[in-house]
Amino acid sequence: MSDPLTPRPGRARLWAEFAAFYILAPLGMALLLPPALMFPMLFAMTGLGLALLNVTEGFRWAELRQGIDAIDWRAVGAFAAVTLAVCLGVILSNEPGVLFFMLRERPLLLPVIIALYPVVSALPQELVYRPLFFRRYGALLPGLKPALLLNAALFSLAHLMYWNWVAAVMSFFGGLAFGWSYEARRNFPQAVVLHAVAGWIIFTLGLGVHFYSGNVQRPF
Repeated sequence: MSDPLTPRPGRARLWAEFAAFYILAPLGMALLLPPALMFPMLFAMTGLGLALLNVTEGFRWAELRQGIDAIDWRAVGAFAAVTLAVCLGVILSNEPGVLFFMLRERPLLLPVIIALYPVVSALPQELVYRPLFFRRYGALLPGLKPALLLNAALFSLAHLMYWNWVAAVMSFFGGLAFGWSYEARRNFPQAVVLHAVAGWIIFTLGLGVHFYSGNVQRPF
């Protein structure tokens, strides 16, 4: 919970935080860090993001539960169907050999990913790229639609470290859906559910190979 006695940061400081956290840090990780250090750095950045969110004026952790009883399951189903179709299309048209890669090569790992992905990956990413982004830096953002586009673009930039177009493009469009759920629908639980569903589909079908640091091939 934010401390009411903590002074509100000025716009210059917010701009500096915003640029460092959402632009410079992802670029630094993509360009400078070896793959083995990417995930430790991601965990560190997530911790920093949560600390910033905790001291954001007016933010209360309890508000993240709002909307849990109003998740639009039809929207979730439609999102899942579109994601499934897109992933299958990408695989079959570009790299059919990865279809069900994890089921074939590491079948015991997939249930672990299914169980842990919502909490270990989807939830932390959503906290940093939705509440922190819109609540702490909301005064810096343009109107809703430009802000959603910017949010999705920066979420895509965060996946630059994987150096492949699949991760970048899918993260952008996923970011649009997640940002829309949080900021337009005011439903953080729905954003987490959509993110989890996307991860489940991506890893089950085999596209998870594009979201794994061990497969990173730098372009230089």
